[in-house]
Amino acid sequence: MNSRRSTNVTTPNRFESDSVAESSALDEQPFQRMIANEPSFRRTLTLERKRSDRSRKPFLLMLLDLGHTLPCGHNGQALREMFSAISLTTRETDVIGWYKDNTVVGVMFIEINADERSPIQATVMARLSETLRSNLSRTQFNQVTISFHLYPEDWDDQSQDRSSNPILYPDLVHRDKERKLSRISKRLIDIVGSIAALLVLSPVFAIIAVCVKLTSEGPIIFRQRRLGQFGKSFEFLKFRSMYVNNDLTLHQKFIKDVIKGSYDGNATGTSAPVYKMTNDPRVTPLGRFLRRTSMDEFPQFLSVLNGDMSLVGPRPPLAYEYQEYAIWHRRRILETKPGLTGLWQVRGRSRVRFDDMVRLDLQYVRTWSLWLDIQILMQTPRAVLFGRDSF
Repeated sequence: MNSRRSTNVTTPNRFESDSVAESSALDEQPFQRMIANEPSFRRTLTLERKRSDRSRKPFLLMLLDLGHTLPCGHNGQALREMFSAISLTTRETDVIGWYKDNTVVGVMFIEINADERSPIQATVMARLSETLRSNLSRTQFNQVTISFHLYPEDWDDQSQDRSSNPILYPDLVHRDKERKLSRISKRLIDIVGSIAALLVLSPVFAIIAVCVKLTSEGPIIFRQRRLGQFGKSFEFLKFRSMYVNNDLTLHQKFIKDVIKGSYDGNATGTSAPVYKMTNDPRVTPLGRFLRRTSMDEFPQFLSVLNGDMSLVGPRPPLAYEYQEYAIWHRRRILETKPGLTGLWQVRGRSRVRFDDMVRLDLQYVRTWSLWLDIQILMQTPRAVLFGRDSF
């Protein structure tokens, strides 16, 4: 039997009678716990994940992949014994069900403490190993895999990559499968739109490149690691708008205050709150113009063409920004690919508090359609040309 370890956690719900299925293989044994079918278990996993985002109480998901052991006729007893063993290692509030019908069993250990994870894993592994070894052949036993996934996920502070575990997000995987045709259409629009923009704007690219090179020392293109969907790291491109070798701590402190809500948005020379650095000493005179007109963003059409970004979506964060996120903030990069423009850009931009920006990103995800993307793209030039909050 193989064992894998991963990280992620959440909280359970009582099942309605029509949303649970008790396995027929359990009819003749004393184990009376209800076993959720695949749709019910996955809905509960999604609900508990969102509940954990707010409560900050982790949960541990165990997946027992039976491989090809289940279809064998004599394995009904093995299945009954396995569920009995699971029942002895779980509380009544924990959730048991099929993560994948007749193939992968899932157990959610709800609202655990950090120091409970190792004892839970050790106890479950010991009981299940003994039960399965007694009821399966060696070949069948070796096909079984047990993995553990903690939510919320933990990351190394020094790591640039914040890739999330798709196992904990079956609802997003299922959603993308259902929207396959629309997603293909969105990707085609991204490809055609980015190619058209790169061709039409190529003279502007050349002019900006010359101006950047002549006005300050350093490379023309600024390269930076950003986080895309599911926290996957990619190379983010901009025309350089800052002096080279500047100190990042100034921006790190500012963005931390903005995310935590401790920055009041009062910027010098503005009559309304602005949640973006103004009069940033790191920015060159040309850089201020490029930022005000958003022309520094033009190289990101290459990222759209490569598939790291989309024309429309949330803006991709830096790793140190993401480190400051509340758990629910993380959904803005988990649930869709980052983009050049989005609801935030056309509905307030830097005038919007960080929490409200995240809510706009999540609203975009909930209401997404190709028509919504087209509307945002049509509104973006006006927001860029007549907006007063780009610095």
